[in-house]
Amino acid sequence: MKVFSYRAFSLVWFLVFMVALVVVAQVDSTSCTSTFFSALVQLIPCRAAVAPFSPIPPSESCCNALRALGQPCLCVLVNGPPISGVDRNMASQLPEKCTTNFEPCVII
Repeated sequence: MKVFSYRAFSLVWFLVFMVALVVVAQVDSTSCTSTFFSALVQLIPCRAAVAPFSPIPPSESCCNALRALGQPCLCVLVNGPPISGVDRNMASQLPEKCTTNFEPCVII
């Protein structure tokens, strides 16, 4: 009986987590036409600037990639699943550091 209840609990927890991800993506991506993965790939030039505890400022290629990506897609990344090697707070500061006119992302 314990195995069944553990499996049922795990399945319910997984489903709740997946629904939460979909809701976050729908709320934040009203204007984002990129998938989570393609948005992440587009911001590869920003990798050094968003690494945890990185003192490196965003490069010009990073800022250009950020402008091309747009604020809604940045917010999808900031509020999406955890990304190894990326500090969400530093990623949310990119628009300010790149002097773009993005509204701040609401971190969920």
